[in-house]
Amino acid sequence: MNSSRTPEQTPTPPDAVIFDMDGVLVDSNPFHITNWASYLRDHGVSFKSEDLPRQILGQRNDVAVRSFFGPSLTPEQVDQMGEEIEAGFRRIFRPHAKATVGLMSLMEECRRAGIPMAVASSAMKKNVDLVVEALGLERYCQVFIDGDQVSRPKPDPEIYLLAAQRLRVDPVRAVAFEDSFVGIAAVHAAGMKCVAIASTFPFEQLRDETDADWVARSFEEVSLDRLRRLFQT
Repeated sequence: MNSSRTPEQTPTPPDAVIFDMDGVLVDSNPFHITNWASYLRDHGVSFKSEDLPRQILGQRNDVAVRSFFGPSLTPEQVDQMGEEIEAGFRRIFRPHAKATVGLMSLMEECRRAGIPMAVASSAMKKNVDLVVEALGLERYCQVFIDGDQVSRPKPDPEIYLLAAQRLRVDPVRAVAFEDSFVGIAAVHAAGMKCVAIASTFPFEQLRDETDADWVARSFEEVSLDRLRRLFQT
């Protein structure tokens, strides 16, 4: 008897769906930008408002802090500044923590189909915990990875490869959602399909300046069937 699986018996990818957090699960990036701008002004650090989103969004805090305050900071100073910045963010964002439009419908569709899900965010654990609790993500996701669990920040693929490892899936059969340039680069470096959500940067900019496999304006455009079609091209 031939026990090999037929094409009909082989599940169509994605075998896993992975989500960045800020700008993907929640519309938090405007609060990050406002908070960072206030912190930099309070510390007398000059910056260009138009450049700030690309300098901080998707970046791990230690990278962003050193880019503004200099590479000579001690690890303790970087940690302290990061804690101050993110405490300010959580204070102003907490009352506004809600899922982006269409997200929960997709998560429910994936849950019913038995597709494992993960969160892979450069944010610190306290921020991830806030969002996980506010959105009730324990019901949907099996793995939660924050920036403190990896040694190399995005655009390095470490965080996405770790998510795939913990979900026990082949990265090339997974899809990840991102909104930032460094995040999109990290997904592709991991060998995954990438859907860019145009929540933080303009649709046209993501389409023209990144290698995202698909750019969606919101999760309202996304379905499990549409994700499966990414693997058929």
